[in-house]
Order: sequence, then structure tokens, then C-alpha cells
Amino acid sequence: MRPKLVVPQTSEDVASLVGAVALAILAVIIVTTLYVGREIFVPVALAILLSFVLASPVSVLQRVRVPRVVAVVGVVLFAFAIIFALGSLIATQLNRLAGDLPRYQTTIQSKIQSVRGITGGSSTLERAAGMLQDLGKELDKPKAGSPDKPVAPPLANPLGARPVTPVPVEVLQPDPGALESLRSVIAPLVSPLATTGIIVIFVIFILIQREDLRNRLIRLAGSHDLQRTTAALDDAAGRLSRLFLNQLLVNAGFGLLIGAGLWLIGTPSAVLWGILAAVLRFVPYIGSVIAAAFPLALAVAVDPGWSMLASTAVLFVVVEPAVGQVIEPMVYGRSTGLSPVAVVVSATFWTALWGPIGLVLATPLTVCLVVLGRHVERLAFLDVMFGDRPALSPAEIFYQRMLAGDPTEATEKAEEFLKERSLSSYYDEVAIKGLQLAQADLDRDALDQSRLVKIRDTVLEFVNDLSGQTDQEPTGERPTSDAETAAAVEAAAAEPVYADLPILQRDELPIEWKGDSPVLCIAGRTELDEAAAIIFAQLCNVHGLRARVAGPEALSTNNIFRLETEGVALVCLSYLNTANPAQIRYAVRRLRRKLPRALIMVGLWSGTDTAEGAVTTIDNSKADM
Repeated sequence: MRPKLVVPQTSEDVASLVGAVALAILAVIIVTTLYVGREIFVPVALAILLSFVLASPVSVLQRVRVPRVVAVVGVVLFAFAIIFALGSLIATQLNRLAGDLPRYQTTIQSKIQSVRGITGGSSTLERAAGMLQDLGKELDKPKAGSPDKPVAPPLANPLGARPVTPVPVEVLQPDPGALESLRSVIAPLVSPLATTGIIVIFVIFILIQREDLRNRLIRLAGSHDLQRTTAALDDAAGRLSRLFLNQLLVNAGFGLLIGAGLWLIGTPSAVLWGILAAVLRFVPYIGSVIAAAFPLALAVAVDPGWSMLASTAVLFVVVEPAVGQVIEPMVYGRSTGLSPVAVVVSATFWTALWGPIGLVLATPLTVCLVVLGRHVERLAFLDVMFGDRPALSPAEIFYQRMLAGDPTEATEKAEEFLKERSLSSYYDEVAIKGLQLAQADLDRDALDQSRLVKIRDTVLEFVNDLSGQTDQEPTGERPTSDAETAAAVEAAAAEPVYADLPILQRDELPIEWKGDSPVLCIAGRTELDEAAAIIFAQLCNVHGLRARVAGPEALSTNNIFRLETEGVALVCLSYLNTANPAQIRYAVRRLRRKLPRALIMVGLWSGTDTAEGAVTTIDNSKADM
């Protein structure tokens, strides 16, 4: 059977295919360029990040009437003086530590012997290792007369001749000249000094030409809306500057605490480990673990006992959670705006491209991309891919789970929402909006009858899962992260509050409302209307009004007179689509003839201008009813 070639049928398919291929080619070109040109891009990336950190001090100096060039050059030189001082301090500490390492060999050997004595002599692994070493020595022995190592013939030694004594030969190198010695000293320093010089020049250039670079970026991003783009980029630059500066201060404080604690414990080279802890804390998740591994290993080698090891472990276990869970939320929020998956993926990507320096730069670089994605429309896919905002809104998640026939995940999301808001708020802000998305798909003929039935049945099961919930505002704490707090405040300001809705008891109701089902909810046209009616019926039951639901077939001429209406005091007609107000009016007339004394309420859940027009039409036709 010959394979079939799939050919795009429409111009939209062709355009999508061409766009996907072009995007893949562009991604390959960008990644290749970043890898091949890492010697150039690494200094540029470091310069951009340093410019974000140093932008705030430069602005402070400019506010006190210091010229921009003087402020930029002064701040940059001061910052690099601190960096060079820290570098020289690290080199000194490393040299001292290297000189002291031989003294720790005896301590390590004694601890190994003590551990071996506790475990009762050589273990199975040690015996296996010894056996493998013996086999290795046996295999390394040369075979007599083998082709690669033939047996050398004995030297001719005539009878009575004295044995020949080999003459030792010593090869001496000529003394290098002064120029050669100077070159051997300077050669290892050329590359770091050149990289540092490039970074200094780029930082100064970026800080001096900040406005010009911003304008060029606006031109690239799109100049059709200068006000919006300018405000977005200014806001993004300010946020990034504060974020990186605060992160630098927090990590420096973390390193200072670790260094001081290790000094008090007595760990050698405490300054070195403090600086290393501050630098490695820029690496997400594993940075603090790596920073703790070195002092812990040194504590094992230095202290004959185990107290230094225990104290060092306690220091990191106490300081890291305190900084991460208490200080960071107070300074710049609980999150950097990246999803956990994005942090891991970015760390892997940048480390593969640029090595260890890429691991340190991974989070700051990805934060820059996410902030640009949030403010520049053409780069919005970066925020979707790497940002910590949900990829789907709560209403979209609800609709997607209903389509998939999975009420379990929807129930879990609803229970998380109900920890902060009421049940009425959830139904109004999430469930009904999710059904409105389904109605939009139905209006464009994207849903068939089987899917409508599946959505209706899943909503029924979902509502049954929430049957034990109450409709009250929780009194617990609100979310603490910046994103969650802002979302909660915005939702609370935009949506009505339902905390004052009464919970009725049966003995408090009038006589006509005490039947088995005083509220009858009827779907207007489709199964989506019936799903909305199911939700409204549950809210009535929660508030003490017993309700039941009838499908859209109940409104037909043949079925409406067979409808069970005994004890019904209120009829609620449920509509998600109000495109035909006449149909609503006719349904109300039929119900009025069937239930002349009952209240008839029309639930128009679309919340659009069409719904308002339908209400006006119904109000104007009351005389005919």
C-alpha cells in the first residue's frame, strides 16, 4: 500500500504550515547563533543584567544633579571594584584552603576507620572492589613473548667481560628570558581581562544610551501604539531593575549569614563559602544544595568529631527556609513570575549553551523574556510558555474538563476556589462563563449532539460532587503571592458579593414554598441550558429552596401539559443563548397557561446586550400573557 501524501487543502492550512516551518528554522538559527557566538553573547548578557542592577543607583545620582556620564562611569567603576575585590578574596581563600588540605588527610582516614569499625569490618562492596582490583592487576600483566611486548634478548656478555653500566643522561631546558616569563604570567589573564573589559564597555554604553535603546526596541516591537508600548517597556524595565537589585541584596544577605555562621562554627575559609553561597543562590532549586555541599564535606575533613558537620547542616537548614519563605516574600514577592517547569527547562537550556555561567544566568534571562512577553504583543508566546500564569483561565479549564467528561479535576479546582470565595461566586465567575464558551462553540456549529449530552451529564456529576458545599464566604487568609492577590482583588472588585444571601429553613418559608419541589428549573433550548439549570437548582437547594430540573423537551406543546407542576411556586427558564426573544416569550406564555399562579423567572446567563433586549421584549408583552 503506497503512503498517502497529505496536502493542505486551504490557504489557511498552507499559511500555518509555512509559519510553523519558518518558526522552526528561526529557532534553530537562534540556538546555533547563541552557541557558536557564546564568547560574545555571554559578556553581552552579563552586561544587560548588570545594567538592570545598576540602573537604580544611577537614577539616584541623577536625581541629586550628578551628570549622567559621571554617574554611570562612577557607579560602574565602583561595582567592578567590588567584583575584583571579591575575586581576589576568593583566590586568596582558595590558595589557603589548598595549602591546608594535606593536614586534613589524617582526620579523614581516622573517620573512615571509625565508620568501618562501626559497620563490622570490610563490607561486601569493599570485598568486591578488592577482587576487581586484583583482576585488573592480573589483566594488566604483559604476556611473555606477546607481539606488543616481546621478550628482549639477553645482552651479549662475553666470558670475563665487565657488565656495561648505563650512563645517566639529563636534559636541561635553557633559561627563559624575561619576555618569555612575562608572557607565561600574562597569557592566562588575557581572556578574563578582555571579557571584563567588554562587559564594562557594554554596561556603560547601555546605561548612557538607555533611552535610545528603548526607542529602538519600541520600533522593533511595533510603533502603531507608542503610548502603550512605551508605558509597557518602562514598566518592564523598572520591574526588572527592582527585581534583580532586590535579588542581589537578598542573596548577598544570605551569603553574609552563611559566612558569619560558618565563621562562628569554626569552618575554615568561611568567607569563601559565604561568597559561594551568595553566587550559587542565583541557581534555582539546587544552588543552595550545592553551596551547602562544600562546607559539609570540609566539616567532615576538619573536625575529628561530628559536631561541626551537624552545626553546618543545621545552619543551612534554618537560614535557607527563613530567607526563602520569610524575607523574599517581604522584599519582592514569593515568585519571580516563572513556572517551575520553565525554571528547570531554562536552566538546562542555558547550561547546555553557555556552561556554568549559563546556569547562573538562566533565571534572570528567562525573567527578562517573560516580562517582555507580558508587555509586547508579538512576544506574548514567551509569557504563555514560561510564565507562572495559568495557560487556561478557570472558565476555560472548566469547559475543557466538561468536554473531556472529567468532573474530578474540575471538582478539585472548584474546591481550591471555594477556599477563598463562595459557591455562588464560583458558579457565576467560572461555571457559567465556561458554559458560555460552550454556547459560543455551539453557535458556530463546533459541538454535536453527543458532546452536548456529555457536557450536560458531566455538569450533573460535577454538581453532585459539590453537593456538600455551603454558599458562604470563607474567613481564612487570602492568597499571599502577588499574582494571586492581584487576581483576587480584581475579581472581588469586578464581581458582586454573595455573602449576604440568606440560608432559609423549611419552617421559615411560606406555605406555598414548602412543597417537595417548589422551584422548577426548565432548560430553554439545548442541553447547555439544562446544565445551567442544574447549577441554579443546586444553589436553590443550598439556600433551602428545593428545586428540580426538567429538560428542554418539557416546553414542547405536547409535553408541557403533562409536566408535573404540583407544589411549584417558581419556574425558572434557563437560557444561555438569547438570540431569539420571541421563543422565550412563547415559552413564558405556555408556562403561564399551565401555571397561572406561579412566579416565572427567566434566567438569561449570556450577560450580553441581546439578553437585555430579550428582557425588554418580555416585559413589553406582559399584557399578552
